[in-house]
Amino acid sequence: MNRTSAPVDAPVTGAWEGLVTTALLGTDRRTPPGTGPGPEAPVALLDAAAAETVRRRAGLRPARAAERPQPAPEDPRPPLPPAAARRLALLLADRPGASGGSRRGTAPDLTELLPQWLAAANARGFAPPPQMLPALLDAARGRTDLRPAALEFAGPRALWLARLNPDWRFALRSTPGGGAALPHLEDDDSVRQLWQEGLFAERVALLSALRSRDPAAARDLLATTWSTERAEDRLMFLDSLRTGLGPDDEPFLEQALADRSRNVRATAAELLSALPGSALAARMAVRAEACVAIDHTQTVQAAGIAAASGATAATPTIAVEAPQQCDPDMERDGVVAKAPAGRGERSWWFGQLAEAAPLGTWSRRLGVRTPREIVALPVADGWQGELHAAWCRAAVRQRDAEWSRALLGEPSAPEAGGPGAVSLAERAKLLGTLDAAERADWVAGFIATHGLSEAFQLLGVCAVPWAPPLGRAVVDALNIARDAGSYPWSFSGVMGLAERCLDPSEAGRLDALLAVPDEPENASPGAGGYWAEAFQRLVTTLRLRAAMAEELNTP
Repeated sequence: MNRTSAPVDAPVTGAWEGLVTTALLGTDRRTPPGTGPGPEAPVALLDAAAAETVRRRAGLRPARAAERPQPAPEDPRPPLPPAAARRLALLLADRPGASGGSRRGTAPDLTELLPQWLAAANARGFAPPPQMLPALLDAARGRTDLRPAALEFAGPRALWLARLNPDWRFALRSTPGGGAALPHLEDDDSVRQLWQEGLFAERVALLSALRSRDPAAARDLLATTWSTERAEDRLMFLDSLRTGLGPDDEPFLEQALADRSRNVRATAAELLSALPGSALAARMAVRAEACVAIDHTQTVQAAGIAAASGATAATPTIAVEAPQQCDPDMERDGVVAKAPAGRGERSWWFGQLAEAAPLGTWSRRLGVRTPREIVALPVADGWQGELHAAWCRAAVRQRDAEWSRALLGEPSAPEAGGPGAVSLAERAKLLGTLDAAERADWVAGFIATHGLSEAFQLLGVCAVPWAPPLGRAVVDALNIARDAGSYPWSFSGVMGLAERCLDPSEAGRLDALLAVPDEPENASPGAGGYWAEAFQRLVTTLRLRAAMAEELNTP
């Protein structure tokens, strides 16, 4: 038999498409080939479709054998302990919504524990069992939040599989360079060749890896092709300079201020303003200082000790005079001239100047005061919100913990948040500049004073597992809400966070909360049962997390 010729009775080109069209139109409007209209037409259509299906499956023209794929690469990492491998299989087998009801019951949510398990396995350097790679890739395909940790854990064999299955191609896109091996960074010729000839993803991966190892070498490499890159590529490459950003990057970034792309200019200005010693920061300081001053003609009665003792003290006021125009030099330094809808132009320009100025500017400008003293000063003519919000953005950009503490204020202050924190998002960003222990202590104090109603976003920036003071504050606040007969579903978000973030060692402290509490007269009907169920689920989840950690620690 000639294996290069078509088999007998090969399928007619377009036959299947014709049958599909007939099915869509209906046999009363179009009949299958060789059949007239009438009651037999639908049966004839199904018979023709069945025969054509067999043709499509069996009547293919033989093709030349494809090249056999290369064997999967070796994974040098140690294998998972058997108990941890069994646990991974259970976590991957669980699916969201498998219970089929809205009430969660007391069973742990395994889908929410999978990210934590992956992080712990990656920290210990384990490799997955090869037979679990398909399920791991399927899980990462369905959840983008899982992809970084799942692909790191899956290792090089997952990329090998992704090249063979189109459903898993996301792994190639999600991995810098699409899984391509980078050259040794000491091999200058290979690095230069990949930079000149590589795909965009490969070049981003190369620049990021080189920046982490040798910031100056990465910057110099970028400079060799900077003028010929596309605007969107220049923006991505420039963003890589955030890693290891330092004073040596200033000349390159100053040149980027003249870029023809507005987005590139804005990013360069943002990076320069994060360097308090840069020339751009100094220019912004001069502009911002011209807008802000101490006004001794407007004073307010000092509060606190002076008022309590009957003494009178005059507190100076900060006066703000926003710029009258946005000149070309300001635009070159990253100030966006056009204000967003509903925002005044002058306040928009002023906010950009104040957030880009080095925070050390204000102690010199406002009477050699500390950040806490400056933040406590009143601001005239309704400019306090704008000025403090700009200081918040500057503290985050410049990673200034002292200014962040001043703007956050005391967590036990009567108002929720500090004098400069205009939103929960601002407070969360300010907390991110503090070390983990201080962050946890501040949020614990906030919860003790204000409860959990505004704390969800703040809890999200705290290190996991929560430090003991923070864990106790959360449990105490939940217990108070439970005893008050509060609506339990209002705390479901915090309860879910506690399941993932509370230290597993806290499980023993929660046993007293597992019983159904007596419901106050004004309690929501059935609230006690729901609270008991939620605490039972919390305890079960904490003990499961402890078992997961023990399994991963087993030799």
